[in-house]
Amino acid sequence: MPVENSRLEGFYKLPVSERREMLAEIANLKDEHVNAWALNGELDEESADRMIENVIGTYSLPIGVATNFIIDGEHYLIPFVVEEPSVVAAASNMAKRCISNGGFKSNNDDPIMIGQIQIVGCQNPEKTKIDLLASKNDLIDRCNEVDPILVKFGGGCRDIEVRIIDTDSGPMVILHILVDCRDAMGANAVNTMAETIAPIVESISNGTVILRIISNLAVHRLARVSATFSPEEMSESGKDSARGKEIINGVIQAYHFAKADPFRATTHNKGIMNAISSVALACGQDWRAIESGAHSYAAYKNPCPNCECSNCNRYGSLTDWEKDSEGNLVGSIELPMAVGLVGGAVRVHPAAQANVALIGVRTADDLSKVMAASGLAQNLGALRALATVGIQAGHMKLHVRNMAVTAGAEGKEVDEVASSLRKSGVRITQAVVIEELERIRKDI
Repeated sequence: MPVENSRLEGFYKLPVSERREMLAEIANLKDEHVNAWALNGELDEESADRMIENVIGTYSLPIGVATNFIIDGEHYLIPFVVEEPSVVAAASNMAKRCISNGGFKSNNDDPIMIGQIQIVGCQNPEKTKIDLLASKNDLIDRCNEVDPILVKFGGGCRDIEVRIIDTDSGPMVILHILVDCRDAMGANAVNTMAETIAPIVESISNGTVILRIISNLAVHRLARVSATFSPEEMSESGKDSARGKEIINGVIQAYHFAKADPFRATTHNKGIMNAISSVALACGQDWRAIESGAHSYAAYKNPCPNCECSNCNRYGSLTDWEKDSEGNLVGSIELPMAVGLVGGAVRVHPAAQANVALIGVRTADDLSKVMAASGLAQNLGALRALATVGIQAGHMKLHVRNMAVTAGAEGKEVDEVASSLRKSGVRITQAVVIEELERIRKDI
């Protein structure tokens, strides 16, 4: 279950061990979950050796907790596994700014994944398409015979689509099986179904089947989340409407830049995935599949405005930002979200299990909306920073501890350097950090 309250005042000031204790109490976690965090999320070697080949050890990254998230009326604490400073802080900050308007609201698709079967060498591609569609019901039945357990839980193959595409190897007929994967990501089920019906498809088409594989461009499995931010909430003080209106205009202009220019959109969307991939990694998801699907969809959903060809697309923003009739900033995100709570690393990795328990998600749909909301919040954090003080100001203040370590600071010196430079207001560079460390050491 989600937590009762995601507002954790002073959480960042606590020692790491006390943060774990607080979360365990708030989220009613088991000792094994807390222990998984305390052990730095490390896998034992035996478990690691079962997951991939040629294992020589494991590799740790920090787990941070984003606070203040209310999604569909429920509070969520969201774990991020990420090495980049300011990501967790920015997402938490922006999530707080839409609470008065009800937080984030979701509207997700059913968990439908696409399995592709490639058919080459067809004498008459159009006739092949007709013949395959005429056999739709039989092909669906054959797919569902493969996974009766999935069908039992309400999933299974739902439909068949057939496309004809032109390629450098000539025309190809591509058959899509649309599979409701329920709470699984779906790769194993979809690939097995595609491989099972491939001989039948080959017989119907009189062509040759080559590839039988899931597509990560899951256009039938979209996560959609939106949120509204008032001018007051967008201001630095949380009360200055005039300043908030200026910031909103800056955010929208920054968004329009990303919408129009793929060079900017790439970095814009990278910021979104800073959050989404971090949550995916924390929860044992296939974050590479989620990344590839998101970036592909950023082009798929954006037809080129300068071209009449229906197949021409331009890479653009995964988010949309606009002002409503009352001058509020309204943001939304839509992207494929192939996640699962059944199978995969989430069932093997103890830290992934602890992180899922912290969020309190009960279904893959719940996890999808949590990840999409984190991406929307992170995007606004970046746009707001860019439209005001610039991205580096906040980032460098949080990055300065890492810079101090790089400069050779040890123990208490790290926090002393960081604290001194944050208070000074100077532009933080590696040279400035080195000078400050030398000054502190001389004073001692």
